[in-house]
Amino acid sequence: MKFWLGYYSKKRIVQQWLQLSLLGETDAHKILEVGPALGGVTALLVNGGCDVTTLDILPKDFVYPDVPHIQEDLRLLDPNNIKGFDAIICCETLEHIDWNDVPSVLNKFKESGARYLILSVPYMGFQFTLDVYFNRHTFKEYFSMKKFRHLKNFKTEPAPGHQWEVGYKGYGVEDWEKVLKGSGWNIKTRDFSEKTRSIFHLLEVNKSSS
Repeated sequence: MKFWLGYYSKKRIVQQWLQLSLLGETDAHKILEVGPALGGVTALLVNGGCDVTTLDILPKDFVYPDVPHIQEDLRLLDPNNIKGFDAIICCETLEHIDWNDVPSVLNKFKESGARYLILSVPYMGFQFTLDVYFNRHTFKEYFSMKKFRHLKNFKTEPAPGHQWEVGYKGYGVEDWEKVLKGSGWNIKTRDFSEKTRSIFHLLEVNKSSS
């Protein structure tokens, strides 16, 4: 329990809430959730009445025994094994594989027949956050700034760590969105999570590229 509570920080909860907010812009019911981690989003989807299946390179690491789980490496995934879903949620996952392997994975998602794809990856472009809260009992403030990352090369972490992040040299927002569109997806919504965390996209399959 202590590890679970530590994992679901305020920053991470906000990031996961945005996944659900974007899903709410669709009519999707049958969901494939890639990279469920400890199952926080899974639980919310199930309680919201969605038909959920999870997928990860690791075994399932959460309660909800009735949620089907596919243990598979995204790079080796057969699109035929994930057919029948209305939407795929794949957040904070693709940055763990090589940038050059990402288009193939995005194409697999498209070939599965899913109409929608919700993605997020870390965003480290120039940005700042300033929050101030005050009442007669307490005062809180939060400040964060990231700058000049677009001039720096990303230092690849040992696998399975991050292999790239949007905002660094060669991985700009325009570069990332070019990959998304080139893989057969149209951008419906672009958003950023609070606390300088991630860039999100709600994508719809480009039928003309099928």
